Amino acid sequence: MKLFAINAGNFKLDGGAMFGVVPKSIWNKLNPADANNLCTWATRCLLIENGKQLVLIDTGLGDKQDESFFRHYYRDAPQTWDQLLAPYGYQASDITDVFLTHLHFDHVGAALKRQSDKIIPTFKNARYWSNEKHWQWAINPNPREKASFLKENLLPLQESGQLHFITPSTSPFDWMEIMSVDGHTEQQMLPLISTPKGKLLYAADLLPSAGHVPMPYIMSYDVRPLLSMQEKENLFQRALTEKWSIFLEHDPVNECIDLQMTEKGVRLNNVLRVSDFN
Repeated sequence: MKLFAINAGNFKLDGGAMFGVVPKSIWNKLNPADANNLCTWATRCLLIENGKQLVLIDTGLGDKQDESFFRHYYRDAPQTWDQLLAPYGYQASDITDVFLTHLHFDHVGAALKRQSDKIIPTFKNARYWSNEKHWQWAINPNPREKASFLKENLLPLQESGQLHFITPSTSPFDWMEIMSVDGHTEQQMLPLISTPKGKLLYAADLLPSAGHVPMPYIMSYDVRPLLSMQEKENLFQRALTEKWSIFLEHDPVNECIDLQMTEKGVRLNNVLRVSDFN
């Protein structure tokens, strides 16, 4: 098994929204804001080569939307997935599986691309994995999440015939366990990967960055923030007991971390790189 961290591009979101009730005087030291109160975040995806399987976890924002959409997010100049994969010796057609933690636009946007007047799968030979409960939540969005679930990211994927549903907590891969969490959005799936060097949890939006480790540091985007805190606590306890490391999708600097228990609660222990797990 080989693992590669691939940042599909940085973008910006409001710092207050990303840190919830935590005062700016505290979070600004963790991820400094610009003059518009916006912080830079990554869309770091994980590529896993395991035998004939080439699995991509999440896809980044993509470039299907027009400039009126993207101007709110100050994203980097977009790269295609062929460009992103080329340094690793792959192209988009080599991907066998795309595992979607959830269907917010910054996680699923590049799963599809525009080709002339059509929207088609970016990874033409891949199976796309979601779960039916989250899918129903996404295609019938509540007002709070409606701006994050975009029809052009969803319906063409279903129409392609490449979308597959898995039962929550049941993995299509024998080297992956799935943690299902509901605080950020209904039935977000977090892959726990058994690597040659230990277990690595892809934390998605349960833990966007190293700065979100303390329990009260919960995003305002979460639909059930108190549940997010409980889910963080439960998974952190398992991570400490079972010695997991954690992959950070949105941290602009840190790829992976592990944790320690202190007198102030769970805190960051070590900063790691994905290459440490190969």
